[in-house]
Amino acid sequence: MATRNGTPMFDFTNRTILVTGASGGIGGATVRLLLQHGAEVIAAGTSEENLAPIVAETGVRGLPFDLHSEDAVRDALAGLPLSGVVNCAGFGGEIATPQETDIKVFDEVIAVNTRGALLVTKYAAQSMIAAGRGGSIVNVSSQAALVALYGHVSYAASKAALDSITRVSALELGRHNIRVNSVNPTVVMTPMSAFYWGRDEIQGPFLEAMPLGRYATEAEIAAPIVFLLSDAASMITGVSLPIDGGYTAR
Repeated sequence: MATRNGTPMFDFTNRTILVTGASGGIGGATVRLLLQHGAEVIAAGTSEENLAPIVAETGVRGLPFDLHSEDAVRDALAGLPLSGVVNCAGFGGEIATPQETDIKVFDEVIAVNTRGALLVTKYAAQSMIAAGRGGSIVNVSSQAALVALYGHVSYAASKAALDSITRVSALELGRHNIRVNSVNPTVVMTPMSAFYWGRDEIQGPFLEAMPLGRYATEAEIAAPIVFLLSDAASMITGVSLPIDGGYTAR
């Protein structure tokens, strides 16, 4: 087993990792995988009700707070001894052209996907710096931040901005031994995404353009997230890692 300073690189023992959006598919898969590697996981979400299934299944601590409120984020994260953060909370918004975009929906997509992740990064980084032990932050972005997708103007804007936050945060926080990276997944087929990506006229051309020719699973996104949190990625910061079956390599 690969080790760093005698410790297995995927050993998260005595490390506390906050996962936002933990009630979702990718967030839940990340929580489960982190637990397998010994982490103490805090599952964050919008409400105790939404978090109840993952808390009941895994026994992790649930931490509900409102990503829209800086006060709520600050209060929730105050005093948490965090070694890592996964900014997985997200809002898909709508499928619309630029000329049809509902600006209220656009504002909400930015509020959750971009502003919310920045707020979590802001206060988590403050705690990590105060503790003096470094840490790792992984932002869950999207392939939509890297290439143009029809109908995704709001979502793409929010995730491209998140990738920029990743790079600037990596630059600013590196001197504190805090690494910041993004993962950029392709579509994970869920009941929520099936309304659009399950359509024959959408799914067929999209998968034909992808070298691996299939959608991703939640587990296939969670594994690279945990890798980037781990000591195995100790020299990796500021990257946006496509997990997209080769779609953005075209």
